Amino acid sequence: MAKSHDIHGSRKQRIIGTCAGWILRLVGSTLRMRVTDHAGLTESSDTPMLWAIWHNTVFVMPYAHFKFFRHRKIVVLTSASKDGAVLESAVRVCDIDAVRGSSSRRAVAALVALRKAIKSGSDVCITPDGPRGPKYELQPGIIKVAELTGAPIVPIRVKFGRCWKLKTWDALRIPVPFSKVHVVLGEPVKIEQGIDAEQFERERVALQNILHNGLDGI
Repeated sequence: MAKSHDIHGSRKQRIIGTCAGWILRLVGSTLRMRVTDHAGLTESSDTPMLWAIWHNTVFVMPYAHFKFFRHRKIVVLTSASKDGAVLESAVRVCDIDAVRGSSSRRAVAALVALRKAIKSGSDVCITPDGPRGPKYELQPGIIKVAELTGAPIVPIRVKFGRCWKLKTWDALRIPVPFSKVHVVLGEPVKIEQGIDAEQFERERVALQNILHNGLDGI
């Protein structure tokens, strides 16, 4: 009999992810990281938020949460692939939970889990151009989640003093240890419920433009 698929990944994937998570924390502890917070996430708030951050800058966010926003519960949306299983284990090292799914695999189950997380008071972090791109093109999923749940979207941009750029589809940025990192949290964007297709597209483009602002710095 074939083994059933484990959405939390194999033992090997969990070990790789956990090791990667501790490396991430180690690198993060050396960074000269500062946060400009226009969203109030560093303050006490009971309002669940959707964190929107480009896929290629997400490396620093688990440690940023661990250092600056640990008082806020958060889950991340990861892909249903093997890479997603590794990432799930990695972010747990920084006290972050994960929901597995994507636009193509387990999408409905992921949406249900995200709504449940938000209803329970957790923030949700989404890379709106992930998991496969195109780079810097905002997919509609985060707008749909915001519309259905009423949770405001916080656009997040990360600027690196020095970083390595990997040869991946998104040119993933890995900050050089002991370098400067500036995390900018923009003002929350509220999506009205029941909007038509034209307004939905306007909101998608508007959020994409906000995240595009300052790309020269990353």
